[in-house]
Amino acid sequence: MKIVYSLNKKGYEAAYWTREIAGCSDDRHTFIPFNHDPYLNPDRYLRAQLLDNLFYEKHPDLLRMYADVSSLIAREHADALIVDNCFPYHPEFLRTLGVYKVLRTTDGPAAAYDRDFAYVHAYDHVLFHSPAYSEQLDMRSKLAALGAKRADLWPLAVFDAAFDPSKSEDQLMERDRPIDIVFIGALHYDKMPLLSQLKKAFGRRFVMHGLTSWKRNLYYNATYGFPGWVSAAPFEQYVPLYSKAKIGINIHVRGDYTVGNYRLFELPANAVMQISDGGDHLNSFFEVGEEIIGHSHSDLIDKVNYYLEHDDERRAIARAGYRRVMRDHRLRIRMRQAADLLEHAMASR
Repeated sequence: MKIVYSLNKKGYEAAYWTREIAGCSDDRHTFIPFNHDPYLNPDRYLRAQLLDNLFYEKHPDLLRMYADVSSLIAREHADALIVDNCFPYHPEFLRTLGVYKVLRTTDGPAAAYDRDFAYVHAYDHVLFHSPAYSEQLDMRSKLAALGAKRADLWPLAVFDAAFDPSKSEDQLMERDRPIDIVFIGALHYDKMPLLSQLKKAFGRRFVMHGLTSWKRNLYYNATYGFPGWVSAAPFEQYVPLYSKAKIGINIHVRGDYTVGNYRLFELPANAVMQISDGGDHLNSFFEVGEEIIGHSHSDLIDKVNYYLEHDDERRAIARAGYRRVMRDHRLRIRMRQAADLLEHAMASR
């Protein structure tokens, strides 16, 4: 089976995504990366209406992208197309492709109406990264209500570039970890209250880096009492930072209803003990209490203090989380799961 994997990445991320996705190929499945990012600034089509405008205008760069992916599918005799993140393919274009079409959603409910739901009808299959959606519905039920032909849970995973696969479990566990607490992620407005509480409670013991801007930093400090300036960290620095940290904090934009980001797997892959929101949905990925610790925002500081004071317990959870990621959540495992899901779905049509 040959699967074209259409992604949208730049620079260092584009290099390792392309390399590692292609490297998941085996004697049964061939994965063919296609980076749709270089053709157009994704901001031009991030929302479904923007893409519709470009398609109506017959934008030359959009049409060039469509011609290139069509040629790749024909040249490789591909059986399926998976489209991941910042979806650039208009439903009317997708109708012209004679392959099994798969929408891979990663945004969650905070952006789903802008970026995902408008395209569900145009695909044969939706792979969603998290079971969570809202208090009323889980994601599978929501997709069914939208008319998805088929939908399956397919979580995110950890790339080899996001940890050090050359190190053994014991080598990772025995490392000196001078950073007590770490958070690396976007400085979203919804996360600011909790991050500011952590910074004020732990000071320099809490190391935080994020995707941000000077305007957002000004807002963060003016609104929350100057907890500190947040600087960006390029992806190449994530592993060195994680390898020095004892506890990693995970916060999702809508808390329990957007659980399942890449950080969920990157922290334990680096033998960092993780404390995450996500409620009952965390159990879809890890054994709560043994491989990960859940928090409800109000108890986060108390839990951080507890595990800083109980190092043996912290290390046991970090080790168990690492083992679970290595067993179930590495990219090569996840890609084979996707191929199996697609093969089963295509055979049963």
